[in-house]
Amino acid sequence: MIVGAGAAGLFCAGIAGQLGLRVLLLDHSEKVAEKIRISGGGRANFTNRDVTPANFSGENPHFCRSALARYTPRDFTALMERYRIPFHEKHKGQLFCDRSAEDLIQMLLAECAAGGVQRWQPCAIKSIRSPGVAGAASYELDSDRGIIAARSIVVATGGLSIPKIGASDFAYRVARQFGLRVVQPRPALVPLTFDGAGWAPYAQLAGLSLPVQISTGGKKAQTTFLEDLLFTHRGLSGPAVLQISSYWAAGAPIRLNLAPGHDVAHALARAKASSHKLIANELAALVPSRLAEAWVQQDSRWQRPVVEAPDKALMLLAERLARWELTPTGTEGYKKAEVTAGGVDTRDLSSQTMESRQPGLYFIGEAVDVTGWLGGYNFQWAWASAFACAQALANGKTL
Repeated sequence: MIVGAGAAGLFCAGIAGQLGLRVLLLDHSEKVAEKIRISGGGRANFTNRDVTPANFSGENPHFCRSALARYTPRDFTALMERYRIPFHEKHKGQLFCDRSAEDLIQMLLAECAAGGVQRWQPCAIKSIRSPGVAGAASYELDSDRGIIAARSIVVATGGLSIPKIGASDFAYRVARQFGLRVVQPRPALVPLTFDGAGWAPYAQLAGLSLPVQISTGGKKAQTTFLEDLLFTHRGLSGPAVLQISSYWAAGAPIRLNLAPGHDVAHALARAKASSHKLIANELAALVPSRLAEAWVQQDSRWQRPVVEAPDKALMLLAERLARWELTPTGTEGYKKAEVTAGGVDTRDLSSQTMESRQPGLYFIGEAVDVTGWLGGYNFQWAWASAFACAQALANGKTL
């Protein structure tokens, strides 16, 4: 039995059924794969051409290596091609459906149908128990549709992100019930927020987007991305911030280079020797003019023609732009988070089979403490972990 009719659950069910297993797939929601349906602006960023284990984080970042090696982005695109679903690469290896995410959902449902998968929706699980009787089914489940006996249970119910589409803590509750460890879940790929009064000078920049270099963490554990930043009324968003949010620790600062690829100090020094323009106008050649105007308001020495500015003031301006350090007060939470970091502790799971220390109990997809970067990586983890699990179920493999 597979609990959760999302990306990982549907994929696992289809493969397991086609490998000869009798599969029941259920979900407490009436709809399937809502996260696929809303992802990528409705076109589903379903994988990334350039997936490596380095694109994932977790307490054990090497855990994902085996599954990712055995089911690659090329394997999934080959399935898409078999169903004649057109797709394209948009940016940095990110693959999207040409028409709609619905094409992908219908493909997964067709795969389930090909495997004779039985699907119950809506159907919620009230409790799970392991009778421990020799020769009997390994598990009994009390559901909305009665008691279900199953040899194995695959939990594919995702994390806590985007509660409006039915997110729940079911996976964590089941893990704890059977004595498995859970890494504290937290919102990831999520906008960062700042203190209202402290953010007031920058709130006027809401809607402004620009490429930046962003980093967090100490020297030995520093993580850096080069992506686009988006100012909001409450803080910062955009790909740069969503990426760094998975690595940001509460109370820690983030560092931004607002003009990556430019030597601001050299540009201002050269301008001072030949220009009578305002400093803001000179900066506008390096960063968006709205940002330049807002930035010079921080110091009266910057609100003048560049030729009149002291060298120290120009150096300070360049340093501030190249290393703007600020500390978020929090995030926009699960309602805006694209994924949930943390989850079922990989120390209690097999990286080969996704089976837990509790025999016959498997966890796949977002429920596991494996978090991918923005850009299709989390869907690839869903496909790869589901494939590893389905193969193990069919082969009767255990820990």
